[in-house]
Amino acid sequence: MNPRQSITELFSTFAKLADDHFVCWICDRRLRRNVLKHLEQAAKSDGLDDSEQGWVLYWHQLWQNHPENLATGHLSAYLQEPCYWVARKMMSHQTGTQYPLADCFQIAIASLSDILKRYSPNHGASLKTYASLVFGNTIRDSLRQQHEADIRTDWGLLRKLSQKRLVESLQQTGLSADAIASYVLAWTCFKTLWTSGDAPATRRLSRPDQATWDAIAQLYNRQRPHQLSPTAPQGTPETLERWLLSCAKYVRAYLYPATTSLNLSKSESGAGELQDDLPDRAGASPLTDLITQEELQERQTQQAQINEVLTTALTTLNPQIQTLLTLYYGQQLTQQQIAVQLDIKQYTVSRRLSSAKESLLLKLAQWSQETLHISLTSTAVSHMSVVLEEWLEEKGRLKIED
Repeated sequence: MNPRQSITELFSTFAKLADDHFVCWICDRRLRRNVLKHLEQAAKSDGLDDSEQGWVLYWHQLWQNHPENLATGHLSAYLQEPCYWVARKMMSHQTGTQYPLADCFQIAIASLSDILKRYSPNHGASLKTYASLVFGNTIRDSLRQQHEADIRTDWGLLRKLSQKRLVESLQQTGLSADAIASYVLAWTCFKTLWTSGDAPATRRLSRPDQATWDAIAQLYNRQRPHQLSPTAPQGTPETLERWLLSCAKYVRAYLYPATTSLNLSKSESGAGELQDDLPDRAGASPLTDLITQEELQERQTQQAQINEVLTTALTTLNPQIQTLLTLYYGQQLTQQQIAVQLDIKQYTVSRRLSSAKESLLLKLAQWSQETLHISLTSTAVSHMSVVLEEWLEEKGRLKIED
């Protein structure tokens, strides 16, 4: 993938993928015109930051004020590169996965809205770093969910399912409340009467035999007057089986929904893209209301202080732990490769890496609490973890360049 250089390219082009490879950058003309218009306005203004990070903060602030405007498209374009590299990295680390790179890319980019909602530039991490971590977690969770669903039969999936997840899946299909109640009761009776003794057998659970279906139907009809509306029909074995198979289909669709990119054509003719329907309110906010140079300098000072705190904390770690961090972040070795090189177990490498990052995170949290007066809520600590990960990655890149 050839990196984009100009501000115009960064915020108006999208990656085209084919056969699990990057092909080229595709320019969205509407986004390009919008970027050029804002660049022209910025050139006439004083005291504005026209760097990459400055424009990231601008579009993010604009998105916060008007989530439905073109800022969504600009930020989606901007995050194409980290999304691609995370998807590619995840695929290289997955063994036996059947999902192509393009699918992983779409799964990750679909989390854009959540990323923009949760991202806070005040915590020091760049949007790229924060998004990369979320992309990785999103892909991992989706692959794990889909793998779990794939290795289970419909009956094994229903046996494993929680009632909350089942209800959510049925609600997504638009079924009525009465229909959902009937399906849930049928599922409850199925779980009560059809089971397997151990987990592997549960995954490959077979279809209930006819005697069990008769028992499920009898239990359903006994419970029906007490749990369903008076108009709910009697349940036959054939009806209940049909309902449960439908439940399995709805659950699979819920666990692994189809993902759609903002720059996907709306029709086979390619007449426009989905993001073309987004109203453009960018002109409603003057650039003079954007990030001031004073705010940028304050962030730069804060980042320098964070670097000093973490550098000092790093020097206090055991030399063996420092070597471990260098191998992982500096030489980009996997945990398994490090284990072979140091002649230790892979789980030992994982444990020591986690311990080292916890130690550094503690130092950063203490400094943030004492200097910035930040309350150590779970959200704040989560953002600090992102800052730490970004700092370690940057340290690693500097070592490689040296």
